[in-house]
Amino acid sequence: MATEYERKRLENIRRNDEMLAALNVRAKASSLLSAAKRSRDDSKSFKKKKPKPASTPTVIRMSLRTRGLNPDSAGLPDGFSDFRMGSQITHNQPSPQKQSPRLLAPIPFESAYEGYGSYTQLVDTLLGIESKSCRGKLVKGEIGVVKDENESPMVRTRSSSRVSKVSVKKEEPEDDSFSDYVNKEFSIPVKPEKIEFDLDLLTLEPQNVARVVPGRIFVVQFLPCENVKMVAAGDKLGNVGFWNLDCGNEEDNDGIYLFTPHSAPVSSIVFQQNSLSRVISSSYDGLIRLMDVEKSVFDLVYSTDEAIFSLSQRPNDEQSLYFGQDYGVFNVWDLRAGKSVFHWELHERRINSIDFNPQNPHVMATSSTDGTACLWDLRSMGAKKPKTLSTVNHSRAVHSAYFSPSGLSLATTSLDNYIGVLSGANFENTCMIYHNNTSRWISKFKAVWGWDDSYIYVGNLSKKIDVINPKLKRTVMELHNPLQRAIPCRIHCHPYNVGTLAGSTAGGQVYVWTTK
Repeated sequence: MATEYERKRLENIRRNDEMLAALNVRAKASSLLSAAKRSRDDSKSFKKKKPKPASTPTVIRMSLRTRGLNPDSAGLPDGFSDFRMGSQITHNQPSPQKQSPRLLAPIPFESAYEGYGSYTQLVDTLLGIESKSCRGKLVKGEIGVVKDENESPMVRTRSSSRVSKVSVKKEEPEDDSFSDYVNKEFSIPVKPEKIEFDLDLLTLEPQNVARVVPGRIFVVQFLPCENVKMVAAGDKLGNVGFWNLDCGNEEDNDGIYLFTPHSAPVSSIVFQQNSLSRVISSSYDGLIRLMDVEKSVFDLVYSTDEAIFSLSQRPNDEQSLYFGQDYGVFNVWDLRAGKSVFHWELHERRINSIDFNPQNPHVMATSSTDGTACLWDLRSMGAKKPKTLSTVNHSRAVHSAYFSPSGLSLATTSLDNYIGVLSGANFENTCMIYHNNTSRWISKFKAVWGWDDSYIYVGNLSKKIDVINPKLKRTVMELHNPLQRAIPCRIHCHPYNVGTLAGSTAGGQVYVWTTK
């Protein structure tokens, strides 16, 4: 039997149903639900129309004045793009996100050239260096080869005019002893004298600022020539740019010549020691190319499916390439034989730099993302994995390890915010100098030595260059100028001209400091 409460509840339900029926609410609600469902189904099946391809931009030949450059600036404009149409460049497009295709073949200059105007002046300049001596007194302790009247090989150190004979073995090794392959008799090392110059005299002039490449610079190098002031830079997009500061008033290209021999970041640039018209470059695309100016071609020297992160040559040995590829693999390549003669796995992760002691080229330094920098003696490296002479440990990746001009010290740069300095007879003394190396969107800092063992130069996050005194273990000066508007992440000191220093940025700019 229903209670009084139940009867009232049923009566209320009946009355509400009659009211809803009179208002036709249920029918309208059902109609709304059906419409919403159709809308959802239509949105799922809807396909966006593909955007129409952009119309081909009009290619206009523009002079320096009409490119939008300020009177006090030089080089590539900020909107520079390396899209090409024939032999001309379009300048009204944003910078491309993809690099050029990877070509396993020689690339003629005509195909690789991306700059304004012509590269003829660059070819004439580099070939002209071959016909005359441009190398003055060396200011570092590295060894260069000169020849006497009887064509006998000689060695001259940068710190001394003394020349002593040297015997060079040119035969390929008959056994698997690497020490036989690298063993040569060098002159007795001479400790370089201290070079006196005033840091306050370093200055940055407007004509020494230019955008040399369109992408983030990974490597910057001076042409090792006293009479020609030229900078080479390699960037993230695979471009290699040359800037001749001595012809910066040319209307066509400001003395800047841009090539694209690679399809990925350029990791190293090396000028051949006895032939400055031959330039070797390595890249993350796994290729090593030889820029032969005389033949106007980028020859293919070596190719692999693995990235090449570092490359170097020993002093007085331009027939061998030493490079790091993949995860910690160290390779020795014979240019004459066209083959790899030795390789080892020296590190657990990639090798970021390779450097040779300028006074004892048998001693080599490597830095790695595994957090170590190691010293090796090439004469003790055999078929088995070699042992290190010394190892410096950092808590994070080490991006560089470079010898001082005297060869008596080594400077390492790590993401743990320290610059390590090794010294002593066997590099047994290690000190850590704090420096903020943490950065994003720029190439990692690599501290370099100056023209003697007195100072180390490294960029900082305040758009300045720190000058560090390794004896005092601190920064003693900052190089700053309003013209230097970006972080100079990679630095190189001119090997012949004291007081000439280049800093490069993530925007492709190069700042060249000189003495007043």
